[in-house]
Amino acid sequence: MNTKTPLLDTVLSPADLRGLARADLRQLADELRAETVAAVSETGGHLGAGLGVVELTVALHYTFNTPDDRLIWDVGHQAYPHKILTGRRDRIRTLRKPGGLSGFTKRGESEYDPFGAGHSSTSISAGLGMAVARDLKGEDNRIVSVIGDGAMSAGMAYEAMNNAGALKSRMVVILNDNDMSIAPPVGAMSAYFARLISGSTYRSVRKMLKDIASFFPEGMEDKARQIEEYMRGFLTGGTIFEEMGFYYVGPIDGHNLDHLLPVLENVRDMKEGPILVHVVTKKGHGYAPAEASRDKYHGVSKFDVVTGEQAKSPPKAPSYTGVFAKALIDAAEKDQDVVAVTAAMPSGTGLDKFAERFPERTFDVGIAEQHAVTFAAGLASEGLKPFAAIYSTFLQRAYDQVVHDVAIQNLPVRFAIDRAGLVGADGPTHAGAYDLAFLGTLPNMVLMAAADEAELVNMVATQAAYSEHPSALRYPRGEGTGVAMPESGAILPIGKGRIIQEGGRICLLSYGTRLQEAERAAAQLDAEGYRTSVVDARFMKPMDSELILRLAREHEIMLTLEEGAMGGFGAHVMDLLARNAMLDSGLKCRALTLPDNYIDHGVPFDMYDTAGLNAAQIVTAARALLGVSDAQIVDLKPTSKA
Repeated sequence: MNTKTPLLDTVLSPADLRGLARADLRQLADELRAETVAAVSETGGHLGAGLGVVELTVALHYTFNTPDDRLIWDVGHQAYPHKILTGRRDRIRTLRKPGGLSGFTKRGESEYDPFGAGHSSTSISAGLGMAVARDLKGEDNRIVSVIGDGAMSAGMAYEAMNNAGALKSRMVVILNDNDMSIAPPVGAMSAYFARLISGSTYRSVRKMLKDIASFFPEGMEDKARQIEEYMRGFLTGGTIFEEMGFYYVGPIDGHNLDHLLPVLENVRDMKEGPILVHVVTKKGHGYAPAEASRDKYHGVSKFDVVTGEQAKSPPKAPSYTGVFAKALIDAAEKDQDVVAVTAAMPSGTGLDKFAERFPERTFDVGIAEQHAVTFAAGLASEGLKPFAAIYSTFLQRAYDQVVHDVAIQNLPVRFAIDRAGLVGADGPTHAGAYDLAFLGTLPNMVLMAAADEAELVNMVATQAAYSEHPSALRYPRGEGTGVAMPESGAILPIGKGRIIQEGGRICLLSYGTRLQEAERAAAQLDAEGYRTSVVDARFMKPMDSELILRLAREHEIMLTLEEGAMGGFGAHVMDLLARNAMLDSGLKCRALTLPDNYIDHGVPFDMYDTAGLNAAQIVTAARALLGVSDAQIVDLKPTSKA
């Protein structure tokens, strides 16, 4: 029987952790892992990454004086144990819930989160900025950036390391190697070398030899330095980091506190920098169901702690992502030139299914959206038909490549933009709010948005058949509407919308999946006596100018609806109307967009309520343009009869 007193209950902050005996840290780590599993079993979220860094999290807060020493977590998927140790344990079961803790690090949430995360490969750049600011202010705190091996596939990480090496800024980068197997075997010998080369004795000898070598002729001095670096690189595997100006330490076992602590204490006390500590961990470590899972429980719904079985939702309509994958497979069956590109999100974009059918025509380039876009442009330049499936929020990272390498050259890359609009529990860092605005400014770009999953199938077929210009198709996260699905996609006429119902006084012009809310709003407005048209624009560029101008002439009120920020579809409609003097003719218009602020994580329907894009708010906006307030409206819903 384990009679040990729970230690986690006594740790309300990292200061309490640093007051523990070193021998107690193993017990604390075990309790922290159990608490993380228990919490995420109730909330869902990212589990595997956090379990993999439990010991590292304990060791970092034990060794460094956080929050004065800055601890920066890349991406933030692995930060749940960090949140538990930094005064947020009492709220950990609110993770990703409305009004609860963010699933990522967030500056406004805690002083222990010095830099917000969500997108990958930012931690070294941010840490370097903090290190330079510290030096300019004459301060002496430490800066520690923790980055996973997957995030090291992004060019931004290497740009930051190159800059840090040139500046010789004092900072520590922890490379959390948990997937790519880039490390040589980890064990007692490598731990010994890591401790040796991070210790003051080795560094003193190294400095002495460098000083002696400085008296050699120039060629011999350089040769002596190279021999020392390459001998150490041969023993440790860190030559690439040494070449970038980092002092490399590792690899060390990230689950062995006896290995971690002395090395972290050594690098903490180093005055030269920058330093890279190579730590090898396992995603899902210490929780058997996660260790046995293929994705190591990267992202989970609620689950049973004992069995690891995740809660299953009742059968619903197919997800938009799943529908896209099936439609793309269908297109590829018909056309051998169709290929697919993803940036480290095969399952998130549905391309894992495509890869099962067409492995030789699927390309996962890693967390490298810039490269993904230009790589797709290269494929298109040789006559292939690349579909670049990238979340809206991640496509932001490759905007220059979209402009310079795709649009200016008019290469027919097909962008499949998943997670358009608000995304629920992942919050503002993952919201697909801006692609309409930033793509809408580009010549040579066809833009379309699916109103439902059947339209998504048609639009994938349309993209596959269209090679005159680059194109982008956007669709949301989550399940579809349950509409009847076509057997195969129909090729749509480019730039043509469709009328769903025709009224006469109010026109609701929708772009994307707000169409269902527009139909609900129209039913209410019709019941109140306001004849309402509902139109699915389908295309933002080229816009169906003929249809929109006709609707403007025939209606008193026009509302545009979109799941994007200002500057998108509504702005293009208003520009069309202004250029054709329609706004001077008495037409009353309003563009309903996402508001000019960030909407915190929550339930998508409630988030769209906040944004003013659900049926009730659409009705209110229409009444306002008519000069009628909600208070003046009698509820006209039919009442049940006995």
